[in-house]
Amino acid sequence: MGRLPVFIFLSVLLLAFDYYCYRAILSVFKNWKPQTRKLFTIIWWGYTTLLVIGVFTSFYANLFLSMKSVILVAYFLTVACKLVMLPFLIVDDLRRFIIKLSRSVRKTSPAPLADPTLPETIAQPLPGEPISRSSFLVKAGLITAAIPLTSLTWGIAKGAYDYKVKRRTLILPNLPASFEGMKLGQISDIHSGSFYNPRAVLGGVEMLLAEKPDLIFFTGDIVNDMATEMRNYQDIFSKVKAPLGVYSVLGNHDYGEYHFGKAPSAAKTKNLQDVIKTHQLMGWDLLMNEHRRLKINGEEIGILGIENWGTGRFPKYGRMDLATKDTDDLPVKLLLSHDPSHWRAEVLPKYPQIDAMFSGHTHGMQFGVRTEDFQWSPVQYIYKEWAGLYQEKNQQLYVNVGYGFLGYPGRVGILPEITIFELKRA
Repeated sequence: MGRLPVFIFLSVLLLAFDYYCYRAILSVFKNWKPQTRKLFTIIWWGYTTLLVIGVFTSFYANLFLSMKSVILVAYFLTVACKLVMLPFLIVDDLRRFIIKLSRSVRKTSPAPLADPTLPETIAQPLPGEPISRSSFLVKAGLITAAIPLTSLTWGIAKGAYDYKVKRRTLILPNLPASFEGMKLGQISDIHSGSFYNPRAVLGGVEMLLAEKPDLIFFTGDIVNDMATEMRNYQDIFSKVKAPLGVYSVLGNHDYGEYHFGKAPSAAKTKNLQDVIKTHQLMGWDLLMNEHRRLKINGEEIGILGIENWGTGRFPKYGRMDLATKDTDDLPVKLLLSHDPSHWRAEVLPKYPQIDAMFSGHTHGMQFGVRTEDFQWSPVQYIYKEWAGLYQEKNQQLYVNVGYGFLGYPGRVGILPEITIFELKRA
């Protein structure tokens, strides 16, 4: 399913939510003057109309990337806030329905026979519906809707480019002595089509280079869809250099399938060729189901890289049989594979010779909690391995939560990551 049908569906929902919320708010603020109600109506529906038009325009018009980002951010925040408010309005409507149903039942029930021995009493009217309850629920919904608005806005303003360096010791028992203490840097999931602040992006690159890594891995998704997204960022990422090289692989977004579809086409092929050329122009060694021998003082380790391979609906272009060919003599094999689901699905059961695999892909869902001792994100219910270092028997996996962002242009709790490993034998 392409993005446009998804946005059409979400826009219909947005309009339905808008009407539902609009009526609820007016029912609570009945004392507004006619001029105030009219102004509110114009602002409410004017904003929604402009927002929907903006989203559809971004699909067909050649808007500046920053303009598209603003439109999509506003759209995302609006939908998120109204979804949070929705349960309160539903509860209020259910309450109203139950009250009306109860009154209807009581009106249709036969009146009890009067007791002639008791004095005649005057029937009391049913108590009116306490409007304060409706007011409370709607206002509570409005206040609650402000919580995601505040946190997600903060995630955009602060979290999107708040790069954090994660330091890890990677124990590789068979590591040759010449590689002991080596520094390995990893970044992943640049998603250049989502960026709107080149200066902040450069700041993250400078943080990586300040660590002086001996070699660097990039584990896929340099773009969202199109190679042209790197136009304003190629010079920035060309600065990513290391004495022993920068090694990279493709991610699921790099193939352009979310834009061109799965069927082969000349435009899709050309776009992929341009993505590959971008790696080459930046001086990155893109590994396409192949390996490199890294040699120091006559000792070697293997760096293997495959095309994207993921479980479920994700592309399976990776060929481990090709990447591992002629590597049996290497004492240590480090694998770059974008999707961490590849580790459990294929690497663990079929390739026990892989010492460590490096992945990205999950982004940590760009939302959650992550400290040195604890981490949680909704993405953990989708991916068993989603952030940090994992080990099973003698094999290890590291999942980097990403340098950039996709969809929601920010991060809350799960901040953009630069990983620095120190290689050790014990």
